[in-house]
Amino acid sequence: MRRTPPNRPLVIVLGATGTGKSQLAVDLALRYNGEIINGDAMQMYTGLPIVTNKITPAEQQGVPHHLIGNVSLDEEPWHVGVFKRKAEGIIEEIRSRGRLPILVGGTHYYTQSLLFDDHLIEDTDEKIEPPQDGNPEIDECSRNHPILAASTEEILAKLREVDPVMADRWHPKDRRRIQRSLEIYLTQGQKASDVYAKQRERKSAPRQDGVSPNLEEQDRIISLESTILFWVHAGQKALKSRLDARVDKMVENGLIEEVQTLQKLLELETAASRPPDLTRGIWVSIGFKEFSPYLSTITDPATTEKDKSKALALSIEQTKAATRQYAKRQVRWIRLKLLIALKKADSLRNLYLLDGSDVSNFNHDVSGKAIKVCGDFLSGLDLSPPTEMSPAAAEFLTPSRDFDFGDRPDLWIRQTCDVCNVTAVTEANWNFHMQSRGHRGKLRKLNRPPRVPRQLQTEATTNGAQLEAIATDLGSETTPKDTPI
Repeated sequence: MRRTPPNRPLVIVLGATGTGKSQLAVDLALRYNGEIINGDAMQMYTGLPIVTNKITPAEQQGVPHHLIGNVSLDEEPWHVGVFKRKAEGIIEEIRSRGRLPILVGGTHYYTQSLLFDDHLIEDTDEKIEPPQDGNPEIDECSRNHPILAASTEEILAKLREVDPVMADRWHPKDRRRIQRSLEIYLTQGQKASDVYAKQRERKSAPRQDGVSPNLEEQDRIISLESTILFWVHAGQKALKSRLDARVDKMVENGLIEEVQTLQKLLELETAASRPPDLTRGIWVSIGFKEFSPYLSTITDPATTEKDKSKALALSIEQTKAATRQYAKRQVRWIRLKLLIALKKADSLRNLYLLDGSDVSNFNHDVSGKAIKVCGDFLSGLDLSPPTEMSPAAAEFLTPSRDFDFGDRPDLWIRQTCDVCNVTAVTEANWNFHMQSRGHRGKLRKLNRPPRVPRQLQTEATTNGAQLEAIATDLGSETTPKDTPI
């Protein structure tokens, strides 16, 4: 059966790091005359190909790639609104050349911003323009509101004073969102909680013709009906070993040297009274923070080779752990954000999960199946149900819940575990923490009777024996009560 071919098609490739997204995008581009737009925030920075895990020129196989290496290291990070505008412009340029635009990347809130105009700014920290040095508006904001440059605790205290709803919304260490919420109040004159409430109302309100805003999109640059999405997935065990091996390879290829380059830039910027915000941009790239302790050892003449070796091993292990955690967060975003949004828009049928757990069969399990589905999509043929592609597709393509947490302020909570000094902002996170091994272990230690040190135990035993001997000696010199005088 045939249906109408998409008028302005777009292909999106998403998934966790290390699953083969870049390879699939190139395979699709070679087959369908495509050009690729990078959707990974870290890969937009110039240089640092190992830290940011950029696709190499050889791996690109001659396919044009856009938005890679176009942001200087000392430039403020792009906010999602900037990415959205730039990416939409490039997509239109690619279409004007009669070619197929293919977006690939793991910064999934960038991807979601292209698909949904009403994506909440509380999730994306959207701004119209990236701040630039010398921008009078930014300079004026800093001068007028110095509190925004204060410590996270001070910013949170001020936010709690003017907008307690948002103060309780964020984790107390989430500086970026706390700062953004207070910035909205200071610059716009209204509470961020009120702004988000209005957005939720617009998001849920039906149009006058009764059609959901996300369903009728013919006038948009990107239409859900003209978009096919491929989620490259890999089982947790297979991905873990793959990511660990990739980190080892990155170290061999010069990861430490690139981290040293970042460290020198940090020192130069700090010396010039321009200390960067280490919670944003390239400074949160995996590897920089993890290798900082090792860098301090190799510059310290008092450090032994054994200490350096231990520090290196620890940095490598921490980088592997951070990479695995990042992959889990990427999958969580897809399952708890993107899937729910697609379901609300009745567009889950356009999302295909491809199981790339077996690297040796990638061409068959991932590229081959995606090329077939993409061809049918572009030709206007009916597509097979996504859940029938593999057992993993049947398992993961069903949303775990029917709502986006950001749309349910009634579920926002704030609870602090005094035992572990951990704060949770959702009921699910709180329950997870209460059942965690770490929390239960600390509870056991807290309720355990104090242990007597071995030395004191020995001394107590010795002293007890001595006292018993003295008592025996005294008893032999005392006249028993029943002894007649």
